[in-house]
Amino acid sequence: MSEIKIVNESRRRFLQAGAGLTLAIYLPTSHAAPVAAATGKIAPAAAASFEPNAFVRIGEDNTVTVIAKHLEMGQGTYTGLATLVAEELDAAWSQIKVEGAPADAKRYNNLLWGQTQGTGGSTAMANSYEQMRRAGATARYMLIAAAAEAWSVPAKEITIKNGSVSHAASKHQASFGELAAKAAAQPVPEPEDIKLKDAKDFVYIGKQAPRQDSKPKINGSAQYTSDVTLPGMLIAVVARAPRFGASVKSFDASKAKAIPGVVDVVAIPHGVAVLAKDFWAAKKGRDALMITWDESKAFNLSSSELLDRYKNLARSPGTLAHQSGDAEKAMGRATKRLEAAFELPYLAHAAMEPLNCVVKLSGKQCEIWNGEQSQTNDQNNVAKFLGIQPEDVKINMLYAGGSFGRRSNPGSDYVLEAVQIAKAINGRAPVKMLWTREDDMRAGQYRPLFYHTLRAGLDAQGNLVAWQHRLVGQSILAATGFKGAIDFTSVEGAANLPYAIPNMLVDLHTPKYPVPVQWWRSVGSSHTAFSTEVFFDEVAHAAGKDAVALRRALLQKQPRHLAVLELAAQKSDWAKPLAAKPGVRRGRGIALHKSFNSVVAQVAEVSVKPDGSFKVDRVVCVVDCGVAINPSIIKAQMEGGIGFGLSAALSGAITFKEGYVEQSNFSDYPVLRMSEMPHVEVHIAPSTANPSGVGEPGVPPIAPAVANALFAATGKRLRQLPFQTKDLV
Repeated sequence: MSEIKIVNESRRRFLQAGAGLTLAIYLPTSHAAPVAAATGKIAPAAAASFEPNAFVRIGEDNTVTVIAKHLEMGQGTYTGLATLVAEELDAAWSQIKVEGAPADAKRYNNLLWGQTQGTGGSTAMANSYEQMRRAGATARYMLIAAAAEAWSVPAKEITIKNGSVSHAASKHQASFGELAAKAAAQPVPEPEDIKLKDAKDFVYIGKQAPRQDSKPKINGSAQYTSDVTLPGMLIAVVARAPRFGASVKSFDASKAKAIPGVVDVVAIPHGVAVLAKDFWAAKKGRDALMITWDESKAFNLSSSELLDRYKNLARSPGTLAHQSGDAEKAMGRATKRLEAAFELPYLAHAAMEPLNCVVKLSGKQCEIWNGEQSQTNDQNNVAKFLGIQPEDVKINMLYAGGSFGRRSNPGSDYVLEAVQIAKAINGRAPVKMLWTREDDMRAGQYRPLFYHTLRAGLDAQGNLVAWQHRLVGQSILAATGFKGAIDFTSVEGAANLPYAIPNMLVDLHTPKYPVPVQWWRSVGSSHTAFSTEVFFDEVAHAAGKDAVALRRALLQKQPRHLAVLELAAQKSDWAKPLAAKPGVRRGRGIALHKSFNSVVAQVAEVSVKPDGSFKVDRVVCVVDCGVAINPSIIKAQMEGGIGFGLSAALSGAITFKEGYVEQSNFSDYPVLRMSEMPHVEVHIAPSTANPSGVGEPGVPPIAPAVANALFAATGKRLRQLPFQTKDLV
């Protein structure tokens, strides 16, 4: 029988002096057993395990394997999903393992997305909360039934605690593993017969269970795409057009093929791929290519020119996104009017793990190894390209070293690119396609550039009576085939502003350019929160009102927002003046935003030096995300979101010069350093509601909170990102 061999030689070379880690996996070509991404082991055969549903497998060795339908990319999904199962199963945390689910939308669809499997939009816990609890409860019921039958005692007298099944009166006791075979023979209970726990009885939910992915990431056994090695596999890198919209006119591969280790050079739809025995040979081969590009349809604008076009569009009304009352009439009657414009650049995702994908073609079947975020989408796109059925595209979900939305690409760009390379060589060898950091920066997909204009009107008593908001920016949904007039991701956070303003108007211009755009962590809220919350602070100042007080007054019909606001004000000592520091100006600012059905408020404290340089000293963050499944992960996600958003606010920008991306790596697209990270306090608002998003909602409030704090310290308004310290002098 032929076999696929995957060898992880460990990325962490320092471990070699100790454990000398070597992990080998052998997969039969029948693909009968999926790779267990969290453990690197083959799933036990069905005969040796108890599998009451698609999400739980209990082995005779007493291991409880949770099948995770969502990608673990650092956000804690594996731990959260395992927590839900362990809670209702009453398993011991030490016996829980997690394995990535195969691509199968019939069993593993995202319940909030219909018949689509994928991870994104901060939906993993929200769509899995009841489903995974029921999966654990089902297994629990069947274990109890098995014990009752084995011991000839009533099922209602049997208890399960910390992974042990027992009957007090008869002193019978058994592990899950000992009961697995008998439990597998029990009938699966009907959903209506299963009673889930009351919150007061929770053992794991709301507690800080250790992360499931920490140990494998520390010891090097966690499997990423870079770890995959198949027999005869070739490494591929791609030369892509230096300007978006350009295409290959001709190329000379003779010098590339002369590089030792280079095996082949092939044309693919968006460039030229070099295949070699190792990465360095492939990169040197790519550098040696002689390519003539057809730039007749290429994007050739500079950022300043593009922004001028956006500003011109903003002078006229756009497509209506929201209207309540009559904003124009109310603005005309206003005693005081305010106007402001906000500029927000293109942004790269800049995840620590650059894009990569492994592909093996076998006849009319395709197998993929990848930090897979969008299974159904990628299956469909790959199947269409190859002319096969989606179910013949097998996807092994491995760990991903971050994504921030990049790996969930509507066009499956990097996955499809790897498949195109494999097909170009007629599938004669498996292909591992790798992007460099420079590839990711210069040929990637970006958070769109946006330009916002806002107007507000105040009456004689300082009441906010009119609000107009115009946005200009590319559509993300356009890449999905969306044909609507309004891309809701462009206006989310603006068209659904929570404040009780009687007259509001929001409209949108959606220009089309070949610069590829995609959802970026917190999507539209990443720019709408900045403009709305900074401008709201300007309104409060113009009205002579405290920023918290005005928000409080206009949120009386928004209890979640109001509760989060009050807790943030309390925990940050909003009513007390900041302690003075010699030689610096100090300020405190607040921002409040709802995204992915979670409400987050952040209060930032800053210190500004005479030259305009500043430090964010402290951030107090309050989040209402429904039931807190694992508080430590929620806190980590808020802290990570603050760092991610602050990184963009301080230095993030992708800029163009005559159509060429000017940034290439962290040297000119710097990310936040540890020394720049403020002290962060996270407070979770108590809630009994079902869980809502956590991975993204921490991002939107940080930039406006800092901007508002800088105004409090200096009296200078910053309406452009990234912040320019020269504007604070």
